[in-house]
Amino acid sequence: MSGTPARTAADAASSDVVCLGESMVTFLPSQPGRLADVPSFVRGIGGAESNVACALAAAGHRAAWVSRVGADGFGDHLVDAISAYGVDTSAVRRDPTRPTGIYFRTATDRAADTHEVAYYRAGSAASAMSPANVPYEALLAGRVLHLSGITAALSADCLALLRELTALRPGRPLVSFDVNHRPGLWRGGDASPDVLLDLARGADLVFVGEDEAEEAWGIAGAGAIRAALPEPAVVVVKRGADGATVFSAPRPGTDTAHLSESGTGPAHPGGTGIDTAHPGVTGTDTAHPGVTGTDTVTTVPALRVDVVAPVGAGDAFAAGFLSATLRGLPVRDRARHGHLMAAAALTVPGDLTDPPARDRADHLAALDDAAWGRLRLGPGWTGDDTEVRST
Repeated sequence: MSGTPARTAADAASSDVVCLGESMVTFLPSQPGRLADVPSFVRGIGGAESNVACALAAAGHRAAWVSRVGADGFGDHLVDAISAYGVDTSAVRRDPTRPTGIYFRTATDRAADTHEVAYYRAGSAASAMSPANVPYEALLAGRVLHLSGITAALSADCLALLRELTALRPGRPLVSFDVNHRPGLWRGGDASPDVLLDLARGADLVFVGEDEAEEAWGIAGAGAIRAALPEPAVVVVKRGADGATVFSAPRPGTDTAHLSESGTGPAHPGGTGIDTAHPGVTGTDTAHPGVTGTDTVTTVPALRVDVVAPVGAGDAFAAGFLSATLRGLPVRDRARHGHLMAAAALTVPGDLTDPPARDRADHLAALDDAAWGRLRLGPGWTGDDTEVRST
């Protein structure tokens, strides 16, 4: 295989974030319309967890991706493409009997009625991941282990793996979990999306959209979501155009400095890296029913963005939030960096793009509330001041 050389085991042990999950070769339409009418497609890569790893690596962090791919050309392409972002792929395993997954999608928003996705992932190499065949030494080597609910839906073995990785045990990395509810993946299976709630309750940091919480669990409203997820130290509720609301609370044994860039990783499960002494963090918000008195609630408005393609924003938001968490930034700025990274993804055709330079993102994240509210970002904004506009 060509591409970036595999890093050594010692390199893997120094990862900031390890991401576990399936990545697939994706075929993007050359023009809008039904899949039946699109004449040609452009090859790309797509996978929630590898998207996060690529975005973090592009932002200057040490990121690793753990998965299984087929011993085929598509598997070669995935590993090469993800390695090219600077991601450590040394723990990716090749399966000689199962293929690499692929999918085709339309150009419309995933939430739109006209959106179509055709997955060819049943029986894929990644769906065979299990507690018996993953490299635990690589999974547990980072300061953060990032997971998603997509993996839980791939197979019974994958669900068993995620149950094990979200089980509370001393010395584990900080566990980040993006619910990522995909209704189509749960149809016809033995499990239901209710298991996503159980998995999320075992994590330290949870990302969940208001819309997916209502669809998967019948729970409406940010406060009700937090009430259903009392265990995680941090719950980030993504509210679309209304922004994001972050619920954070101290947990026993939490070391608020352990995820700073000079830190060595969490000493205790439940550590958040949240420093509530930083400015920009609001007090307890009684507008959210079900929130306990120990929670700090921070709501950060979304940015106005000239959208090119409405895909990849959720993964990019998680990457931006994790990046700022690793740097020990205050909660408000973590959410703002999430919004900025999401805006970078929304202003390009595919799932992945180069993030804004760190000093540029820091400058925008530090704006006062009025200036933040006036921002409007368009295509090219990550490298062109003319595309960062105020209204």
